[in-house]
Amino acid sequence: MTHTVPDAPELELHRLMNLHDIETEGQARLSVNALEYYRSGANDGHTLRGNQVAFTRLHLRPRMLVDVSHVKLETTVLGLPISMPIGAAPSAFHGLAHLEAELGTAQATQAAQTVMTLSTLSNTPIEAVSGRTGGRLWFQLYLYRDRERARALIQRAQAAGARALVLTVDAPELGRREANERLGFSLPPHLEAPNVGTREELARLEGSGSHLTRYFAGLMDASLNWRDLEWLRTVTDLPIVLKGILTGEDAALGVEHGAAAIWVSNHGGRQLDTAVPGIEALSEVVDAVAGRAEVYLDGGVRRGTDVLKALSLGARAVFLGRPVLYGLACGGAAGVERVLALIREELRLAMVLSGQTDVQKLSEKLVQWGR
Repeated sequence: MTHTVPDAPELELHRLMNLHDIETEGQARLSVNALEYYRSGANDGHTLRGNQVAFTRLHLRPRMLVDVSHVKLETTVLGLPISMPIGAAPSAFHGLAHLEAELGTAQATQAAQTVMTLSTLSNTPIEAVSGRTGGRLWFQLYLYRDRERARALIQRAQAAGARALVLTVDAPELGRREANERLGFSLPPHLEAPNVGTREELARLEGSGSHLTRYFAGLMDASLNWRDLEWLRTVTDLPIVLKGILTGEDAALGVEHGAAAIWVSNHGGRQLDTAVPGIEALSEVVDAVAGRAEVYLDGGVRRGTDVLKALSLGARAVFLGRPVLYGLACGGAAGVERVLALIREELRLAMVLSGQTDVQKLSEKLVQWGR
C-alpha cells in the first residue's frame, strides 16, 4: 500500500472551494495508516468533534455602514511580520501525506508569507526546512527525558534560524488514540524521523506497529514542570511559547515563568478527551494574560469566520493543523497554498461583511455566545 500520492492537477485544486472540500479530497488520497494517524482523536472523540462545533455556538455581531474598501490582514507574531493572522501548526510526519513532506509545507508558508511551526516529529531535518520558510520558522519541542539530547536539538533549531521555541506542555504521556492502536501505526520504510532517532534505532522497530508510538512517548519527560522553563532559559535565548494551555491559572503561571506567548490548544482532541474546546477557553486565557504575552489558538478552525471569532476574543493569530496535512495530500506545496489562500480570502470577506477593517483592532464586541 502506498503512503504518498502524486501531485493533484492544478485544475483539481481550483475545484476545491473550501477546507471541507480539501479534507474530503485529502483523506481519499491517504493510505489507511496515514489517514487514521492524522484524523484520530483520543478515546471517543468528544473533544475532537467539539473543537469545530464550539465555533458554531459563537455568533458574529456585524456592524453596518463602515467603509471596508481597504481591509488590513497583516500582523506580527513575536515581532515577526506575517501577511495574515494564520499560520501552520506543528504536526507530525508530513511525509505520510506527500513526498514533499515538510518541505512542501515550508514552501507554501513562504509563498503565503506566514509562519510555519516545525514539529519535533518531522520527517525532514530542521536545517532543510529552515531554508524554505523565508525566515518564518518556529520549532515545536517535546522536551526529552535526556536533557543533553534535548539541549542539542534546541541548539540545532536555533542555529538553523528558528525564531521561537514552541514547548508542547499537554503531552506528559500520549493520549489513547484507539484507531492507531487497532491498526498498529507505523512509519513506512522510506520515511525517517531525524529529530527523534537514528535510522538504526527506528529500523529495530520495523513491523512493531504501535510500538513506534510508544518509542516516541518513551523519549518524552512526564516530570516536565514549571522549573524546566528556567532550565530552557539557560539553553536558549529564543522566545518560548507554551502550547497546550486551556486555563487562566496555567496561562498566568506561564507568563510569570517568562513565556513570551501562550498557545491555547487541546492538541487537536488527541490528548484528554472531553477537555474544553480551545475557543471556549480563549477568553479566560486572554484575561489571565492581561496583555503581558501574546495568545494564539488552534483546534477546529475551518472557516474564515472561525479565525475572525478567535481574533475578536483576543487571539493574536490562529494555527492550522489537519487542514495543512490534507492540503499537502491534495497536491504538495500547491495544496497547502490552496488551503492558506482559501482561508485568507474567507477571513477578508468575513471582515468586510462584519464591518471590520484591521485584524489588530478587533474586539469582543463583535461576538456573542449563543444560548
